[in-house]
Amino acid sequence: MTLFVLPLLASLGLVLGPSGAAPAQAASGCSGRLATTVKFSTGTLRVYRTRSYACAVAVAKKPGARRTMKVSLQPRGGRAVVDSGKFTQLAGPVKVHALNRCVRASGAVGGSSASTGWILC
Repeated sequence: MTLFVLPLLASLGLVLGPSGAAPAQAASGCSGRLATTVKFSTGTLRVYRTRSYACAVAVAKKPGARRTMKVSLQPRGGRAVVDSGKFTQLAGPVKVHALNRCVRASGAVGGSSASTGWILC
């Protein structure tokens, strides 16, 4: 019986995946490494970077109630990509092509906001 149970438990671990907390980037929807974090009174603006893309999210400090949130990401020389609306936890992700380009990001949760200026140059 033991010979049957152990492989079965091992295969369940492979199917269900590892237990524990997921990385922050998985919760945000952005891939790449965390490049910049800007905290403000009601949340956090997070900017991630891969080799050729930048991605941003605005995360509420206290998720729960639906409130106005916004995140914007603009490559230098391009148009801003914006996600805004009433959300419970985060606005975004927004993603722009940023190979050899600076970007600027801004985020807002409720009445408070933050921005980065030109970064990732």
